[in-house]
Amino acid sequence: MKKRPRQKKRTVSFSKKLLIVAHAPSANTLRLREAVERGACHQDIENVQVKVLAPLDAGPDDVLDCDAIILGTTENLGYMSGALKDFFDRTYYPVLEKTQGLPFSFYIRAGHDGTGTHRAIESITTGLRWRLVQEPLLCRGEYRDEFESQCEELGLYLAAGLDAGLF
Repeated sequence: MKKRPRQKKRTVSFSKKLLIVAHAPSANTLRLREAVERGACHQDIENVQVKVLAPLDAGPDDVLDCDAIILGTTENLGYMSGALKDFFDRTYYPVLEKTQGLPFSFYIRAGHDGTGTHRAIESITTGLRWRLVQEPLLCRGEYRDEFESQCEELGLYLAAGLDAGLF
């Protein structure tokens, strides 16, 4: 009787890391964050490890350990959420000189127009010298289910670009 060759155990080795830092204080914003993650974890993405954290749980080490980042926030009084602002306050100086050129994008769940929130994130990330690689997504007005598919696409496109070595 002939012995079958032993099959090697396949180990998954991720070469790139995508960090998603998103504030999700409601069921709808949690659905958006989950949609971004779902897109980033698409079955065709082979070499990207995805880590999802709430802004209050993320810190400088998480940013230093990633190859790209997606930020998510609600619009609060015409500005980003306090949780995302706290994340920036705690991480800005520790990562400033070490993450220049970091590929990123972001999405905003805005009940109004989202321009103040967009401007604030743009200002901070410009100071960090991060590189916007996907047009920001603005989910404006009353909640619509299409926001979820748009967030899923955002996650997919950023992860696919990272997987393909585009950034």
